Amino acid sequence: MSLLEVRDLSVRFPVRAGVFSRSRSWLTAVDGASLDVDAGRTLGLVGESGCGKSTTARAILRLVEPDAGSVVLGGQDVRALDGAALRRFRRHMQVVFQDPMSSLDPRRTAFQAVSEGLEVHGICPAPRRRERVAEIFRRVGLSGEHLDRHPHEFSGGQRQRIGIARALAVEPRLLILDEPVSALDVSVQAQVLNLLEDLRDERGMGYLFVAHDMGVVRHFCDRLAVMYLGRIVEEGPVEEVCGSPLHPYTRLLIDSVPALGARRRSVSVASGELPSPLSPPSGCAFHPRCPMAVPECAAVRPELATVDGNRRVACPRSAF
Repeated sequence: MSLLEVRDLSVRFPVRAGVFSRSRSWLTAVDGASLDVDAGRTLGLVGESGCGKSTTARAILRLVEPDAGSVVLGGQDVRALDGAALRRFRRHMQVVFQDPMSSLDPRRTAFQAVSEGLEVHGICPAPRRRERVAEIFRRVGLSGEHLDRHPHEFSGGQRQRIGIARALAVEPRLLILDEPVSALDVSVQAQVLNLLEDLRDERGMGYLFVAHDMGVVRHFCDRLAVMYLGRIVEEGPVEEVCGSPLHPYTRLLIDSVPALGARRRSVSVASGELPSPLSPPSGCAFHPRCPMAVPECAAVRPELATVDGNRRVACPRSAF
């Protein structure tokens, strides 16, 4: 049984216009997404900017409310929780945000940022909190002398380590990583990824890793889900998906990764930009940009179908 089971998740936002700001239309950010995360494993969620990755992550956490679908973590229906029950359950699902500076309160010290979760959830008595936070700091590569510093006194990599420490303090079962290394230098990225990998193996947590860098995803993740315009279009073991992509959009993402020191394969061509979710194309949403599209692609909206027992793809059979 999966640690996290998400089924048919949908999120819509009203688009308001006019003098009285009435809703004129709806923007569908996530459109029936389904995914699973196992304990001790990492699922990567990739796609272009604006495809709905971060909204999916926030809907799982209920930082935005889904319009439909189910989110089950460790057998608990997260969408059925409310009020105090939801606040108590939040310790089991934590997030590390993309920008380590904006995710930290500049007025609070590192100790205050990390210890807040301990206080809210009653995990550690007040006299022992400083010792507990210092211990967590050491685990993520910081020291006790960092406890009383403010965010502006740290480097970007150190601030991201504080974000990781804050998430780990409440001992979560699921950690959602929303572009956690995209704002960091390459050498710092490697350090943070190695730290996260060690912590996952040590604590048996499940990770949902939201990213757009296919090279990082291939190194860090066990399975990969590819999202396009709010829908999962391909999912499977990361090496299989990256090594032999089935969906034309996945091929485009893989071919876009620079290959140094080797002869590059021909790059898939996709014309135009990501369509607006306010007026998505009919049928397969990728068909206007797809170099392999056939008439069926514009008429039929494909569903995820199992291929070879361990992979899923949403593409008309005639397109691959």
